[in-house]
Parts: sequence; C-alpha cells; structure tokens
Amino acid sequence: MLTPDEFDTFTDAYTAVLRRILTDPEYETVGRGKDGLEIPNISFRLTEPTRRTPWLAKRRSNIAFNYAELLWYVGGRADVATISYYAPRLAKLSTDGTTLTGTAYGPRLFGPGGQDGLSQFDRCIKALRQDPDSKRAAMVIMHPHEPIGVDNPDVACTLALQFMLRGGRLHATGYMRGNDAVIGLLGDTFAFTMIQEIAARHLGVELGTYTHHVGSMHINVLDRDKVTAILAEADSRPAPQFPAPPMPGLSDADLEVLLDWESALRTGDSELTAETATELPLSDYWQQVLLIFQAYQQIQAGHPVTADITAALTPAHRWLLAARWPDRIPSPEPAAQPS
Repeated sequence: MLTPDEFDTFTDAYTAVLRRILTDPEYETVGRGKDGLEIPNISFRLTEPTRRTPWLAKRRSNIAFNYAELLWYVGGRADVATISYYAPRLAKLSTDGTTLTGTAYGPRLFGPGGQDGLSQFDRCIKALRQDPDSKRAAMVIMHPHEPIGVDNPDVACTLALQFMLRGGRLHATGYMRGNDAVIGLLGDTFAFTMIQEIAARHLGVELGTYTHHVGSMHINVLDRDKVTAILAEADSRPAPQFPAPPMPGLSDADLEVLLDWESALRTGDSELTAETATELPLSDYWQQVLLIFQAYQQIQAGHPVTADITAALTPAHRWLLAARWPDRIPSPEPAAQPS
C-alpha cells in the first residue's frame, strides 16, 4: 500500500495510532524531560472529516478548547491570554508571557502578508478559484527562521496544510514534523478539518478527505497509563455515534460575533442564556459553540452548568462536557443518537 490507511471516523484512526505506538514502538526517545515511545512516518486518511471528535470518555476531550483554538487561529491571534484560558499549559511556552510564536498558527494562516496583502488562506482560495486543478494551494506554517534549539520552547509542530480540489470535493493534507499522539493529534486534526470545511464553504464545494502525515508520531511515557485506559474502553464497548452536522460556513460577520462573545464570556463581562443565544445572528451550528463557551465559563467558576444551557446543548456536546467534567454537567439521555 502506497497510500495511507483510511478510517471513517477520527475515533477509529486515533485508537489505531495509539495502539500501534503503545504495542509496537520503533524507538524510545529522550528529550526536554519527555521520554517517549515513537514511530516515524505515520499517516492516515479520514473519509468523513466532519467526524473529527474521538468519542472516548477516558480521553476526556476538551471541546471548549478545540473550538476556541479554531477561532484563535481564524481570528489571526497569537495572544496567550485567550488560549491559556482553555489550556493553561500553553502559557509555559511563551517567552514573554504575552504572545505565542510557534503555537500560534493564526497569524501565519490568516494574517495578511506578501505583496498582495492576502492571507495564506485567502491566497489558496483564490488559487483554486482560478485553477481548480492547482497543486499550489498550500499554506506553510513552520518558518525556516524559527529557532529550533532546546532554548526555544515553542516551535510549530506543523510544516504545512494543503488543499486540493478533485472530483468536485475539497481534500486537505496536514504535514507534521511531529505529533504527540495523545494530545496534539486530536487538536491538530480537529482544527485542520474545520479549516478545510471553512475553505470548502468558501469555494461552494463538497468536503473531501483529510490526510495526516507525521514525521515523528509519539506517546510520552508519562501518558502510557492513560493510553492503556483509552484502548481498554475502545475494546470493551463501541463508541457512541452522534450526528456530525455539516458546517454552514463562517462569514466575516459570523467570526466577529463569535470572537466578541468568546471574549466577553472568557473575561466575565457577559453571560449567555439559551434564549439569548437563539437571538444572535448566527446559525444553530455556531450558537452551539457559544453555548459551550458559556458552559465552560460556569465550569471554570466552579459551578454546575445551568439547566437552560444543559438543555440547549446537543447530546453530543453534553456527552463531551460530561466526560471531561462529570461533576459539573449530567450525561445526556439517551447516551447517543444514531449517526
């Protein structure tokens, strides 16, 4: 086989990667206090990129962080304050306590640059509109001038993200220098398939496959027990199946509303009720994201998620929040809906 293994869902791809590294690693690595188990050059393909969430309770996915990171990227931001609210560990990667460099893909993907003043994302959309068969719609993320020595804690893990329009569908490929298979793999796949879907809506085409290539796929030794628990869960019962609704698109106006509300909820300047959410000029899809941010605000404050927010969330989002914070929100009943 010269092409990557295909999986319908990220749950299946994720468990396959974890199982291979845990049971049959090729190398043991030592570096920056993170001893690891490694397999070089792992690839996989998702045939349905909208099914980008791993339905594994033991993984305890942080869906609030996943959506926040996406908006942080698309908004072209690099500030520590926003993203560390959802993932405090990222603050340790900043050398000045204010901004992130390698981790902050937003300015590189969505910030204006070059003689045409376009972002790399907009330049790719333009290229594919002019030449649907183009092989040049690629966005470079890791820069050649980034310091790569041990003194720099924040180097981009992603080399590039590429779009290809084939058969009336937009396919995407992520090229990684390295991925932590437990943490980074989930976040990168989620964000890149969301960006792929945003691009497909801009082009007015169907979503194609997503392929992920990684130079160094690894598990930190400290995460070995967690991986064992995740795989035991996968082996003991089938993952719940939730619908994976297509994204309706993300306009500049949508993004402005989302970023304004994210900031207001994160800083505590505002609160969102289920009724207020329905009045926002956003589709149900993006209203759900803000409801997740409101739930996260309540969780961060040490409170249970209120009944109106709980009821307004989809069963899928309630399941994810309950898996992460079981003492803050009840699990949905029934546990899952047919996909």
